[in-house]
Amino acid sequence: MSANKVTRRLRIKRSIRNKISGTAERPRLSVFRSNKAIYAQIIDDTTGKTLVAASSAKLDDAKANIDTSNRVGKAIAELALEKGISQVVFDRSGYLYHGKVKSLAEGAREAGLKF
Repeated sequence: MSANKVTRRLRIKRSIRNKISGTAERPRLSVFRSNKAIYAQIIDDTTGKTLVAASSAKLDDAKANIDTSNRVGKAIAELALEKGISQVVFDRSGYLYHGKVKSLAEGAREAGLKF
């Protein structure tokens, strides 16, 4: 990625984070996308703790494609529901809402997470 692309994403990320914050009742579902994997974690911003985390690197096939992203979304939703978390605020971390990020969100919704 070029420097302009990185700085643009970080600027958008800062703008998003100024508007949303996770609470104990409704934590934040944060997404990070790399070239090799996709990561998702549910964070309570009031205490600064990660409650639940899932990634494609922990799945049996660690390819970062749309199908794997959907499975990561379902995995994070199942872990969250086991902890008693049913509603979250979605933080796309400056990425466009399409492709892998959209697939992760749809997988989490299919598994029962509301946002």
